[in-house]
Amino acid sequence: MQFVSAERRNPFGMSPPCDRYVAGYGDTAADFHVVGDHPGVHGGTETGVPFTGKPWSECFFRTLERADLVRNVDLERREVAHGRTFFSYLHMCVADHAPTAEDYAAMEPFFDAELRAITAHVLLPVGARATAHVLDTYTARTSADLDMDALHGSELRGSGWLVVPVKEPAEWTDEDAGTLVDGLVELQSTDYRRLSDLGRFFPDDDPYLVR
Repeated sequence: MQFVSAERRNPFGMSPPCDRYVAGYGDTAADFHVVGDHPGVHGGTETGVPFTGKPWSECFFRTLERADLVRNVDLERREVAHGRTFFSYLHMCVADHAPTAEDYAAMEPFFDAELRAITAHVLLPVGARATAHVLDTYTARTSADLDMDALHGSELRGSGWLVVPVKEPAEWTDEDAGTLVDGLVELQSTDYRRLSDLGRFFPDDDPYLVR
C-alpha cells in the first residue's frame, strides 16, 4: 500500500511539540529522500521548505536539478520539488539553540515515521550528523571515523536503502557539485530500485511489487 498526497508541504500532518518547525516537503512516493540536520543549520525557517534560505541553497538545488532529482526550481515561489524527491530534517523544530542529544531523541519518532512512510529507495543524508544517524540507524554500517569528503556523492549499500552521503553544502568546493551530480547520474543508470514481487504468494499471475 502506498500513501499518495497532493500536498507537498507536511503531507503527513506532523505536529511536533514546538511552535515553529520546518516539516517535510516533497513527493510522498519519492525515490530519493534528502535528510538534513535541523533548520538552524540547513535553513527553511522563513520559507517552511527544507534547505532554503541559505547562501548555498541556490547551488544546492541547481545541483539536484542537474542530477534530475528536482525540477522547476523556483526558490522565490518556494517551489523546489517536482516528484522523485522528499526533503526532511532529523530535528524539524526551530529553536534559539542547537538541539541537544535529548532534543534529537525526542524528535526521532517524527523523523522515523516520515522516513518509513516515504520508503524511498535512496537516502541522501546531508552533513556529518545526518549521515552518522542514517548509517547507524538504517544500515549495518557504522559511522565511526566518518570522512565526508571521501563519502560525498558515493554509493553505500544499506539494509533496505541505498545511501549517498552529501557533505555540508556550505563547505562545497567547486568540484563537489559535479561529484554529486556524477554520482547520482551514475546511480540512476543502474537498477537502484529495490522491489520484491510478493505476487508469487497469490493464486493469479499478477505481480505485486513492494519496496
